[in-house]
Amino acid sequence: MSQPATRQPVRPVVVLLAVLALGLNLRAALSVYPPLLETIRADLGVSAGFAGLVQAATVLMMGAGSFAAPALARRTGREQAAALGVAAIALGTLTHGLPAAVPLVAGSLAIGLGIGVVGVAITGVVRDHLPDRAGAATGLYTVSMMGGATVASLTALPLQDLLGGWWWALAAWTVPAVLALVVWWPVTRRLHDVPAPPPVHLPWRNRFARLAVLFQAMSSVQFYGWLTWLAPLYEAQGFSTARAAVVLSVWNVVQIPAALLVPVLAERRRAWAPWAAFCVVCAGVGVAGILAAPVLPVVGPWPWVVLASVAVGAGFPLGLAVVAWRTPDGATSASVSALTLGSAYVLAALAPPVMGVLIDLAGFRAALVVILAAVAVQGVAVVLLGPRRVTYEAS
Repeated sequence: MSQPATRQPVRPVVVLLAVLALGLNLRAALSVYPPLLETIRADLGVSAGFAGLVQAATVLMMGAGSFAAPALARRTGREQAAALGVAAIALGTLTHGLPAAVPLVAGSLAIGLGIGVVGVAITGVVRDHLPDRAGAATGLYTVSMMGGATVASLTALPLQDLLGGWWWALAAWTVPAVLALVVWWPVTRRLHDVPAPPPVHLPWRNRFARLAVLFQAMSSVQFYGWLTWLAPLYEAQGFSTARAAVVLSVWNVVQIPAALLVPVLAERRRAWAPWAAFCVVCAGVGVAGILAAPVLPVVGPWPWVVLASVAVGAGFPLGLAVVAWRTPDGATSASVSALTLGSAYVLAALAPPVMGVLIDLAGFRAALVVILAAVAVQGVAVVLLGPRRVTYEAS
C-alpha cells in the first residue's frame, strides 16, 4: 500500500535566504525616491507638498497593510500573505515606470500596501519556521532591509543617468521584487502547514500598548521625515545632487550597526529605558545641530547625520523589543505589534507632506520643527514607558 505524499522538509538556511530576499525590498522603493525628488519635482512641475504626499501615501498604505495583514494571513496563511505583499511591491515599482504624477502616486500606494503586509507576515514566518534562530534571523532580516535602502539611495542617480530617466530608476526596483517572489514562492510551497493564527483583537484601550505606539510612531516620524527631506535639505545648502545622495546613503548605512548592537546591549539586562533615552538624546542633538549649523567647518554635516541615523536605526528595533519583553505571550505580542506598527505608519505618513508644505511656506528650518517635536514627544513616551512595572498586564 502506497504511503501518502509528504512535503520535503525545507532547510532553515533556505527559509532564511528567502526571508532576506523579501527584506531587501522593504525599504528600497522608499529610499530610491528622495535622491530623485528634486528632479521629479522639476520634471512634473509639482510642489514640495505634493512630493512629500507621494512618500506619505506609501507610508499610509504601509499602515493599512499592517492592519490588514492578520486577516489576510488567516485566509491564505502567512507565507502566501507575504508572497502577495511582495507581488504588490513589484506591481507598484513597475507602475513607477510611467513618467506622470498619477502613476507615481498609484505605484506608491501599491508599494506601501505590500510593505505593510510583508512586514507583519514575515514576523510570523520567522516564528513558525525558524524558532531556534529567531534572533539571528531578525537581525539579518534588518540588515537586509537597511542594505536594500542603502543600495537604492546610492544607485538612484547612476541608474537615472544609465537608463535615461528618473522613472526608469524607480521602476528598476521591480527586478529585485520579482526575483524575491521567484525565490519565495517555491520555498513556501514546500513548508509544512502551520495552523492559522487566531483572530487578532487590537488592544486600543491598553495603556502599555498606547505608550508603545507613541514611542514607535515618533521614531517613524523621524525616519520618514529624514528619509524624504534629508537629501533635498543638503541640496538647499549648496550640495550637488550626487553629494546629497551620499549624505542620505551614510544616514542609511549607520542605521545598520545601530539596529544590531543597541537592542543586543539593551537585552542583556532588559535595560530598555536607558537605551531608549540614548536614542532620544541622539535624535535631539542631531536635529538641533542641523538647525544651528547644518554644515560644520572641516567635519561637514557628518556628526549630525550620524546622530540622527543612530536614533532611528536603534529606535525601531527597541520599539519592537519592548513589546516582546513586556507582553505575556505570543498572541498578545502579535496583537500589540500589529497595533504599534500600523498606528506608527499611519501617523508617520503625515510627516513628509507637512514638512513639504512648511518648506514651501518658510523653508527647511521650519520643516525641521516637525522632527524636533517628534523627538520631544518620544522623550515623554520613554519617561512614561520606562519603568519595568509598565507592562501589558499593568493596564
